[in-house]
Amino acid sequence: MFLALLPLICLLIITTKKASCKVYLVNFSCYKPPNSLQCSKELSMKLARQSGYFSEDLLDFMKKIYERNGIGDSAYVTEKCFGLIYDPSMKDARMEIETNIFSAVDMLLAKTGVRCDDIGILIVNCCIYNTMPSVCSMIVNRYKFRESIITYSLVGMGCSAGLRAIGLAKHLLQVNQNTYALIVSTESITENFYIGKDRSKILPNCMFRVGSAAILLSNRPSDHNNSKYQLLHAVHTNTSSSDRSYNCVQREEDNVGMIGITVTKDLVASAIATIKPNIAALGGKILPIKEQLLYIITYIARKLLPSVNIQPYQPNFCNAVDHFLPHVGGKMVLDGLQKSLGFSNIAMEASRMTLYRYGNTSSSSIWYELAYVEAKGRVKKGDRVWHIAFGSGFKCSSVIWHAMKTLDANDDDNNPWMDEISGFPVTLTDCDEQMPVYSYLPSEVD
Repeated sequence: MFLALLPLICLLIITTKKASCKVYLVNFSCYKPPNSLQCSKELSMKLARQSGYFSEDLLDFMKKIYERNGIGDSAYVTEKCFGLIYDPSMKDARMEIETNIFSAVDMLLAKTGVRCDDIGILIVNCCIYNTMPSVCSMIVNRYKFRESIITYSLVGMGCSAGLRAIGLAKHLLQVNQNTYALIVSTESITENFYIGKDRSKILPNCMFRVGSAAILLSNRPSDHNNSKYQLLHAVHTNTSSSDRSYNCVQREEDNVGMIGITVTKDLVASAIATIKPNIAALGGKILPIKEQLLYIITYIARKLLPSVNIQPYQPNFCNAVDHFLPHVGGKMVLDGLQKSLGFSNIAMEASRMTLYRYGNTSSSSIWYELAYVEAKGRVKKGDRVWHIAFGSGFKCSSVIWHAMKTLDANDDDNNPWMDEISGFPVTLTDCDEQMPVYSYLPSEVD
């Protein structure tokens, strides 16, 4: 009988071993563009006015966005944005992508000393830039990765795609033993600056900025001692089945054929509807038992005693994580997350400073935030880091990291914050929120 069950027992042992494979974040790097590409709000408005593409009404709308979006005067744009005539070519867009991702990957390989032959998985995410051959092929060709490398290019998935890539890499590392996974998160601005007259397509012009990040994951037991973090949880939610969520962010042509990214006022409601179930699912994994019991008891009481005005219990996530790093979608988004989750101003510092210094760099923004807390010397051994990102579709992803060691702020010379971290945090003046930017946008049904 035992001999008959032996193959099944062996299979169970192997499966269990693979399922319990630990995934480590060895290191990561963020691209810092040259100072020549910095563009202040004043210069942005000056260039927009001189271009002649925009009416006074649209210029006034752009000014309101710049006043309220939380971005400072040092974020980076592409070279094409400085010209009076906007005529980008495929070559220009490719040059931007290559500069961004090759700079980030070069830094990462130099930091880790990992050989290209040891990288078995490559995942690249870039929402609105799609080329042939793919960006994955571009990287494989540059670094001469081995022929058996597993590659995925994630496109059209919005600002949450970087953490989606982490989740995908986690699954791949469970079944591909003793290897590294390289993840590259980037975006392209060069070909996606809107110069038409549709107000709903102007917002991305004022929010998105140049940035890129490269991340190295490993399932090698030998990397336990030299990795920065261990991956604990990856939770993903998707509400694309809702027409409201699906239509709130769309890349499409306007009525005269100009391509742009439409953003409607339904974005905020769609984001909330997607983030809530993500946080609920994550809470069951990371919240202390006391917090979970209080939530359940309050939920049951509200159901059994509907006539009693029992307020829903808001779990205190401050007791579950040490660093909260949400995607910097904009000041209004960060304000909403802080209010609903109860995080302090200090906890929100990394995200607000990243938005101020680098702007919305799409899926790579969360890595600039992690670089910020590292540069401040705030990451201690045993700390839990919560990355959360959300984007078109609508989708939301959360990832929890466990710090493997206390990180010395001076250990990383290539940290994008190191040469200026002493000047942060800066004091941010509160914007006039009487008329939020999103109130100027059309709803999906308009």
